Amino acid sequence: MARRTKRRNQPVRLQPHEIEKMRVVGRFAAGLLAQVEGLIKPGISTEEIDRFVDAETRKRGAISAPLGYPKGSAHPFPKHCCTSINHIVCHGIPSANDVLREGDIVNVDVTPIIDGYYGDTSRTFCVGAVDPEVQRLVDDTYEAMRIGIAQVKPGGHVGDIGHAIQRFAEGRGHGVVRQFAGHGIGTIFHGPPTISHVGRRGEGELFEPGMTFTVEPMINLGDWRCQILADHWTVVTVDGSLSAQFEHTVTVTEDGVEVLTLAEGATFDLNSDSA
Repeated sequence: MARRTKRRNQPVRLQPHEIEKMRVVGRFAAGLLAQVEGLIKPGISTEEIDRFVDAETRKRGAISAPLGYPKGSAHPFPKHCCTSINHIVCHGIPSANDVLREGDIVNVDVTPIIDGYYGDTSRTFCVGAVDPEVQRLVDDTYEAMRIGIAQVKPGGHVGDIGHAIQRFAEGRGHGVVRQFAGHGIGTIFHGPPTISHVGRRGEGELFEPGMTFTVEPMINLGDWRCQILADHWTVVTVDGSLSAQFEHTVTVTEDGVEVLTLAEGATFDLNSDSA
């Protein structure tokens, strides 16, 4: 789940025993999305996806962080995950009325809490066969996330992520959402630093071992601008163009970066000519 772009105090930095907790919840979150993938087909509603996420999370003894977030808000998020179809950029609210159709794309964003630690990750799924242009958007968005993560290492800066993502995505003709960003995470859902997906190399907070945050670019087929609907959550593109997103939670290591939201046995390729 993205946060609106703003700055706050000191970045989240975790100790080794805390990072192990993040690995546990991250593996579970990744596995949850792998199970969701098996549900994605024409005719399924996003409400059914939400019910599945809730049931599987409860089986693990975990909690769905989005439900009721943020506490004390006049408009808390009402579901267990976000389901963002086609022109919805992020924070789509699952509904029985939103039924997937052949050719759609849908981002499913999950954040379980285990032992007080948050595992935040999302994937954009294609519903059946999609147009080549749409497949290109989805593939480019994953690559943008991967390129951004590849910039993370001690001595680098937060701006390096945004610079790399923006250069790649705009070079492919896409718009990069600016109003929402990645965020620090650990025993809190959203904390510093703000991880903008546009930026300048060498600017922003300095990466240090233990810093833990999400990288989650939202890439539009058209204009980068977006707006929030009257439900206070759903974010849509202003021009109605399609939008895709991928998200991982990562931590800065002594010599690079570790992706924490990977399924058991999975690997993540950091090498790229595009970066």
